[in-house]
Amino acid sequence: MKNHFGLWMILGLIFSCQSQKEKKQDRPNIIFIMSDDHAYQAISAYSNQLIETPNIDRIAKMGMLFTNATVTNSICAPSRATILTGKHSHLNGKIDNDFPFDTTNVTFPQLFQEAGYQTAMFGKLHFGNNPKGFDQFKILPGQGAYYNPDFITKNEGNIKVEGYVTDIITDMTLDWLQNERKADQPFLLFYLHKAPHREWLPAERHISDFAKRTFPEPATLFDDYSGRGRAAKEAEMNLLKHMNWAGDSKIYPEVMDELGIPDASGWDKGAFNREVGRLNPSQRANWDAVYGPMNEEFKKAFPTMTEKEKMQWRYQRYMQDYLGTIQAVDENVGRVLDYLEQNNLMENTIIVYTSDQGFYLGEHGWFDKRFVYDESFKTPLLVAWTGKVKAGSRTDEMVQNLDFAQTFLEAAGIPAPADMQGESLVPLLTGNTEKWTRDAVYYHFYEYPSVHMVKRHYAIVTKEYKLTHYYFDTDEWELIDRIKDPQELKNVYEDPAYAEIKAELHRKLDGLREKYGDSKELSQQYLDKYLDRLEQTQQFGNANKEVVKQILENRKKSN
Repeated sequence: MKNHFGLWMILGLIFSCQSQKEKKQDRPNIIFIMSDDHAYQAISAYSNQLIETPNIDRIAKMGMLFTNATVTNSICAPSRATILTGKHSHLNGKIDNDFPFDTTNVTFPQLFQEAGYQTAMFGKLHFGNNPKGFDQFKILPGQGAYYNPDFITKNEGNIKVEGYVTDIITDMTLDWLQNERKADQPFLLFYLHKAPHREWLPAERHISDFAKRTFPEPATLFDDYSGRGRAAKEAEMNLLKHMNWAGDSKIYPEVMDELGIPDASGWDKGAFNREVGRLNPSQRANWDAVYGPMNEEFKKAFPTMTEKEKMQWRYQRYMQDYLGTIQAVDENVGRVLDYLEQNNLMENTIIVYTSDQGFYLGEHGWFDKRFVYDESFKTPLLVAWTGKVKAGSRTDEMVQNLDFAQTFLEAAGIPAPADMQGESLVPLLTGNTEKWTRDAVYYHFYEYPSVHMVKRHYAIVTKEYKLTHYYFDTDEWELIDRIKDPQELKNVYEDPAYAEIKAELHRKLDGLREKYGDSKELSQQYLDKYLDRLEQTQQFGNANKEVVKQILENRKKSN
């Protein structure tokens, strides 16, 4: 009897260990694909007016497309900090691109690593040189370069790789999947593209094709901001007035000099020389074969061009290069999806495609991001999870980059820290929509005065309305009816017809600020730190120097 009992004990332990191993292996792999400044308008799953992106669209066809995915703070490094920590900027401390990331923050990849996941990151992190929680990484320093980029690596030190950055990041990702991934361990893989971040340099194979294309103009290209206040009117993101001629539009510095076009930003020619100067002789020859003739045509046309024609020309140049960089992203996403299919990795893998925020593609006459207006505030989000997410599904629920950490943690069965502020998207992904209760999201932008001069503001956004407070050197409230005014051209804050709606949104906004731990006092603390630094360094970067000087003078007087 004792022998039988001992045998059953041994068998029980064997089955228990085997069950635990199978359970461990059942945890999903996660591939997080993120581009930088990729507008949802430039993904054909959302709209095919500008470009076809068949490979990114494959993710939507396999899973779910989010039409109201948003960010908490539309600027690169703060967005990435929010994704990693699951906390709003005012709590994780990364409020803008300049202040350092507080490395005492716990990031969700650390939790995955501790829970037995193999973790890796390739591409653009944007801040820091030693990402926490990763077994392997090869990341670009800062913004990185499009051609022949440098990388900070975990095991090889700093390296430079010949080629085009989007292809190289994908090569590194596929090499890890093929040669370093452990088949008996679930993995968390960050596959992060630099493109389509400014300045936009397409791959050699796309330069000629895209330089010949013409794209439809947005309806608000010549917006005069008459329906809004100072914030929209004083922003410096206009394609004609504020976009660099050399760095952005690829007008050679010597052509600028010949035509008498000033380097108004002070960093225009430097940006061109920095980026184009990285090209090797073969790459430069291919570059000049396309951009040389374009420059010659521009020299002939420029003296007689009207302001409207210059604006239209700059829009087309912008789209040709911006969308050209996206073509390479789509091709390379296809390479990764093909690998997953060919190696039977689709079955238990969550695949996410997103961007760190949206981007203006000429809407309101703008480029860049920062505002809470939709093109900046909304971001693409496509999620596939075979067997869990219904193929070809869509949702218009208000979700945020704040939610990614808790979503991945729940999917992997890892407890989320109590101080994370997002909500898991798993109920939406798996069809349990009754468990989703959020009806509004919170937004807060801090980087002012700075490049593009977008004023500090916070907002509450629902499916129907958007209430925004612009503060610091202004005090403006703006109410947008998202249903009746999808182009966001009219502030109805003072319209009596919206009195009840306004009151309700104010009440909800106060509730969200309390819920997330934001306040007027905290905003003032961050503002004071920001202005203290400006006063001490007197380095205003690419901000409007005259405005910054006036702000600092006014501050001294008030103190």
